[in-house]
Amino acid sequence: MIVSIASGKGGTGKTTVAVNMALSLNERVQLLDCDVEEPNAHIFLQPRIREVRPVYIPVPKVDERLCVHCGKCAEFCQFNAIAVTPGKVMMFPELCHGCGGCRLVCPTGAITEENRKIGVVKTGVSGGGIDFAYGELDVGEPMSVPVIRELKRNINPRETTIIDSPPGTSCPVIESVYGSDFCILVAEPTPFGLHDLKLMVGVLREIKIPFAVVVNRAGIGDRRVHDYCRKEDISIVLEIPYSRRIAELYSQGTPFVRELGEWKDRFSSLFSAVREMVGG
Repeated sequence: MIVSIASGKGGTGKTTVAVNMALSLNERVQLLDCDVEEPNAHIFLQPRIREVRPVYIPVPKVDERLCVHCGKCAEFCQFNAIAVTPGKVMMFPELCHGCGGCRLVCPTGAITEENRKIGVVKTGVSGGGIDFAYGELDVGEPMSVPVIRELKRNINPRETTIIDSPPGTSCPVIESVYGSDFCILVAEPTPFGLHDLKLMVGVLREIKIPFAVVVNRAGIGDRRVHDYCRKEDISIVLEIPYSRRIAELYSQGTPFVRELGEWKDRFSSLFSAVREMVGG
């Protein structure tokens, strides 16, 4: 089973839920940190990295000797990665999505492709025996989706896979949760948290992935998240209280299930509830 952890808002506790749940399961578990712009699950799991694999996207290369400056490549590109003037073709590789369409529409075969590195994928094993992988997008690169896509190639169908998604509701989040059997939405009980929870609920309903909610920092705000979930018939499967002790452990890079033993049973029960909602 593939379970993704997501949230419309950053800083709600996705990594907290993903890491602590992974450490609470008595089965083979794999954790993928798909927040490739700012991965941090490895800080808590301290994995032994066994492989670092670069990620490339193909970008066009124009042979000016063959180019007739017809402009068909620029007309095709929806991302303005190519500009054609009467005397020169200008490339903007940071805008290129690597689709290869410009090469296909070029009437003279003037366009070939070359690989451009945009990040890396790191794989290893944590001290708790969890298979772990995460991606790192190179500084200054605007597109994280190709790194996430390459990272997800590590999914092992023989293991339970937990995906720690990036924040928001844009393309990187959709790429991360796509293909999941279930999604756990982490929300904080604040007006901002409720607003972004509603956005993510809309996304998951559109792509037809079943979901439930974990309320983190319960007690800091109001009950509007609970009221919304009740109105929309959304299950709240766990509440994590606003706790100084949990915050202290987090600041030390310690998953709190290692110090607060009762929470291991609660996360295990959370996963059992998810499995039941998926259908056994």
